Amino acid sequence: MAKVTRDDVARVAGTSTAVVSYVINNGPRPVAPATRERVLAAIKELGYRPDRVAQAMASRRTDLIGLVVPDARQPFFAEMAHAVERAAAERGKMVLVGNSDYLDEREVHYLRAFLGMRVSGLILISAGPSEHAATEIDAWDARVVLMHRRPEAIDDVAVVLDDVGGAQLATRHLLEHGHAYVACLGGTETTPKHGDPVTDHVEGWARAMKEAGKSVEGRLFQSPFNRYDTYRIALDLLSGPDRPTALFCATDDQAIGVLRAARELGIDVPGELAVAGFDDVKEAALTDPPLTTVGSDREGMAKAAVDLVLDDSLRIPGGRNGGVPAAAAGGHAQVGKGRVRQFPSGLVVRRSCGCRPA
Repeated sequence: MAKVTRDDVARVAGTSTAVVSYVINNGPRPVAPATRERVLAAIKELGYRPDRVAQAMASRRTDLIGLVVPDARQPFFAEMAHAVERAAAERGKMVLVGNSDYLDEREVHYLRAFLGMRVSGLILISAGPSEHAATEIDAWDARVVLMHRRPEAIDDVAVVLDDVGGAQLATRHLLEHGHAYVACLGGTETTPKHGDPVTDHVEGWARAMKEAGKSVEGRLFQSPFNRYDTYRIALDLLSGPDRPTALFCATDDQAIGVLRAARELGIDVPGELAVAGFDDVKEAALTDPPLTTVGSDREGMAKAAVDLVLDDSLRIPGGRNGGVPAAAAGGHAQVGKGRVRQFPSGLVVRRSCGCRPA
C-alpha cells in the first residue's frame, strides 16, 4: 500500500501542501476554520501520519521539550512535571523528563542529551545551574527557562513563586495561635545560599519571627527535603526536652515526615504540636490531620514556563536567552528587566495548625 503524503491530503482537501503544513504545525500562518476542517477530514480519511523525524531534520527542531527536575519521586516535582506535560500538550509538544538527583554532573548529562536531540526548548528546575551547565546551554544556543528557582544572572528567564512571602504567611499564622515561637525545618548544608526556594522559605520564616519580636537562635533545624530522612530527624527533635509547640517545614514532604514521627511518639497534632508546610501537594489534604500549607497556581506556572520556552515573540535579542517583556509574559513582578515572572503564594488552612476550617 502506497504511503500517504501531504500531496495526497492537499489533493483531497482541495488546498496547497503549504496549507496542509500550516494545519499540521499550527502555523506559522493562520488557516480559515472551514479550510482547516477540510484538511483534518482529509487527514482522517486517508490515515495520514506526519513524518516527525523528517520534520525535525528539516527544521532542526523537534516537537519535544526537555524538563530537568531534581527528583521526580518527590510529590512537588512530580505534580509540577505533570502540569508542564499538560501545558506542553496544549501546544502540540511532548516532554522528556530527566532527574538530576541534585547532582551537577547528572544535570549536565541531561542538558547535553536533550539539547543534542534538538528539543524545541528546555525547562530547568535546578539547585542552581553549574558553570558546566551554563557552558553547555551557551554552546547549543538553547532556549532555556528556569523554573521554581530565582535566577542570579540578569539574562536568565524564569518562572518562580513568592517563596519568601508564602513562608511569612505560614509562620505568622502559626504565631497567631499563641505559640511562644515557631521552629523551622530548613534544608541542609549543601542547600544553595541564594536563589533556592527552600532558602527563601527559611528567610520568610526568619522575617516573620523577627517581626513578632521572636529570636531565631537555635530554632532552625537542618533536614533533607524528603519525608523519609525528615521522619528520622523529627523523631530526635520531638523526643528532646525542648520540643517546639509549632513547626514550619520548608516542604510538604518534610511536614509529612514530621506528622508520622509525631504520631509514632504519641504527640497530638495540633494539640501539642502545630505543623505547617509549603507546596500544597495533593497528599497534604489527605494527611492526618490535613496539613496547613502554602499553595500556588501550579498550572499557571507550568503554562507560563512552556509559553516562555516556545514563544520567540516573547523574546528580545540580547543575553543568553534574550529578554521577556513583562507585559507580554503576563508577569506579576519585574525582576532583571522583566525576565522573571513571579506568581503569588497563598495560605491553605487545614487542621494541622490548630484551625478547624469550615
